[in-house]
Amino acid sequence: MTRRLYYDSPELREFESVVESVLAPSAEQPRAGVILRETAFYPTSGGQLHDTGWLTLGSGERLRVSEVAEHEDGRIVHYLEAPVKVAEGAALHGVIDFDRRRDHMQQHSGQHVLSAAFIELYQMPTVSFHMGDDYCSIDLSAPVVSAEQVIGAEKRANEIVFENRSVQIRYVTRAEAESLGLRKLPPAERDQLRLIEVASFDRSACGGTHVAATGQVGAILLRKTEKVRQGTRVEFVCGDRAVRAARRDFAALSDAAAQFSSQLWDVPNQIRKSFDDLKLLRRQKEDALEELADATAVGALREVPETKGRRLVVRLFTDREISFAKLFAQKAVRTGPPAVALVASAMDPPSLVFSQSAGGSADMGALLKQVLTSVGGRGGGSRDFAQGGVPAGTDVEQLLRQAAARIEAD
Repeated sequence: MTRRLYYDSPELREFESVVESVLAPSAEQPRAGVILRETAFYPTSGGQLHDTGWLTLGSGERLRVSEVAEHEDGRIVHYLEAPVKVAEGAALHGVIDFDRRRDHMQQHSGQHVLSAAFIELYQMPTVSFHMGDDYCSIDLSAPVVSAEQVIGAEKRANEIVFENRSVQIRYVTRAEAESLGLRKLPPAERDQLRLIEVASFDRSACGGTHVAATGQVGAILLRKTEKVRQGTRVEFVCGDRAVRAARRDFAALSDAAAQFSSQLWDVPNQIRKSFDDLKLLRRQKEDALEELADATAVGALREVPETKGRRLVVRLFTDREISFAKLFAQKAVRTGPPAVALVASAMDPPSLVFSQSAGGSADMGALLKQVLTSVGGRGGGSRDFAQGGVPAGTDVEQLLRQAAARIEAD
């Protein structure tokens, strides 16, 4: 089992060690890996991401550690970015990428404080924790978390941060842990538990790396909530991530405000107003198109004679979408005397609409199917109305003539 230096010294940046074994690349794992006697590199576990950094051999060769993982037997594997030859027993010097480590310490310690705040204020326990490259999240055992509760938990968590309370590590037996009122007692797998204690606020078993005092967490910023199977997921960021997120949000809002020529805080109202204006314009456009379709249909009906008790309207629109063609077809068969409307839109993708007045003797669905089959088109409909599309480049005008000929022959 690898000795874990980060357990007692999470601030440790460099260390000396010896290679105990080397894992050659395989089909399952194409990267070489080394197992050390002791390490300060944290492996992915407990919701926290792994460390990265470098291993320097006595020869001066510097090896990049791209991932760190834990085997079931307790050994920690350091996967190397490039294939190298490392001998068992070789002494080396390890260096942690401490910017990444500091970020992970801020996020994980912030999570402890935030989870404790949700317990203290609302009795909402944390079911799971996830740390991503950009944001972190906790899943709360609560069906709903209100906006007021989010603000309250964020405020309480930051109070603990600003008080700069000490964060200590200690080891206890499981029997001792059961009497200490831990926020969450882990499964009975080990006789000894590693506890992380935020002075007079939180105590929980954890193997992760943490800050020495809550002030090092920096600000805790809650981003959003969403419903998940376990309850409610709360997304958050801490420290440097919170600053970057706030800066990104500010830049986005500033850009939006500039577009509206308004203040940042007025952007939501401007957006709502823009949406209302768009809805109004859309309704006005729809009303205008309907009026145009109605007028066009009336004009088309006047241009064709009545034959066999109905009027046959055939129309190709080269500059109108299928939605307008559909409106026109519907207006043509409902506006006046019984009629059949064979309509097409040549706009991409080309489409056909066949319609007849209720109770008409033709079958629009069958007629459309006959026409589409000849060109590989797809569509369908009922006896009185049918719609379909044809491949690009199809001569839809010719299809309309074919359909009209069949109607006239009936």
